[in-house]
Formats: sequence, C-alpha cells, structure tokens
Amino acid sequence: MTVRIGLTGPIGCGKSTVAGWLGDRGAIVIDADELAREVTDLPDVREAIFARFGDEVRRPDGTLDRAALARRVFGDPEQLAALEGLTHPEVRRRILARLAEAESGGAAAVVIEAIKLVEGGLADACQEVWLVTCTPAEQRERLAGRGVPTADAERRIAAQGDRFSRFRPVTGRIISASGTPAEVEARVERAFRAALERHDEGGAGT
Repeated sequence: MTVRIGLTGPIGCGKSTVAGWLGDRGAIVIDADELAREVTDLPDVREAIFARFGDEVRRPDGTLDRAALARRVFGDPEQLAALEGLTHPEVRRRILARLAEAESGGAAAVVIEAIKLVEGGLADACQEVWLVTCTPAEQRERLAGRGVPTADAERRIAAQGDRFSRFRPVTGRIISASGTPAEVEARVERAFRAALERHDEGGAGT
C-alpha cells in the first residue's frame, strides 16, 4: 500500500526543496505548480485565459505571459479565483490520475505538493498533511534569491494570508524549514520515516 502525503505551506518556505528530498528517498512527487503550467499551455485553456484577462497577458508570439498574469492576479482575490476556475479542475484531474498511476505501480509513498492543497480538496486524498514553514525574514530572503522583485514578493505573500492558522487544524506534521539545509533535511528524514512506520503499523487511516 502507498502512503499519500500532502505537502503545502506559504510561498518561499521550501516546499519544493522538501519535496525533492522526499523524492530522493523514493517517494513519487506530484507537483501541482508543474501541472498548472502544463494546463495553461493547453490551447483551450490558454484561449480562455486570454478571453478573461485580455491581451496584456498575451505575448507577441501568442504564448502566455506568465509574469504579466501573476502581476494581474496576485493581490486581487477575485482575479485569482477567476484564473483558478479556469485551471484547477484539469489540474485536479491530472493530480488524481498520477496518484492512481503511482499507487498501481506499487510506490511506497506519493507526495502531492500543492499550495492550494486544502482549498482544492486534495488534502482529503492524503493520509498525512505536512505544513512547511519558515520565518518571515527567511521567506522574503528566499523569494529575493529567486529574483522575485520585492513588490511582487509582498503581493504574493499578502495574497496567501495567514496559511499557518488556516491549515493548522488539518495538518498532521509541521516541518520547519528554518536553519541550515542539513538541519532541515534531517527533520524531513525523521518525518518521512515516521510516516512510513505509522502507515506500516496501520495507523494512517488505511
């Protein structure tokens, strides 16, 4: 049987790094952001985005200007909800299909990495939900390290609100991504071993 781990947390706190470490330990990682990029490249979805948001998000070559779209939706809940309405149903379908594929292939663990894990109903498909956190200063520093302008970083952080308070009731494990990479990886290692042991013992709700 496969243990299903949902991985979420605020932007810039290290979800992808944690997911990578879990992948190194044999877990199949399903990245919702990666699937969302695939979905927005579908011709019908891309045209629906253009129809909703206009030519300002269309590049001269007809492709989607993701940076312009991000500026348009972050900080505007109504616009963000409109975009999610166009993309999330297909993203969810693909996530569940990959989950089923991994389980049929006998994977020991599958990780669904999604910032909207709870809001999208994907937490219900998981046996464990992990919340990755870090200090606000580290969050901003990491976003700056990715080349995200300060104003854009602040808009994205504000758009997500207080995810810790909202996610805490459904979170099984809190993974602090503060500290050195070695310290954080050791926490992830311990949590992953505990999750597998708990699952093997029949305590993960299977």
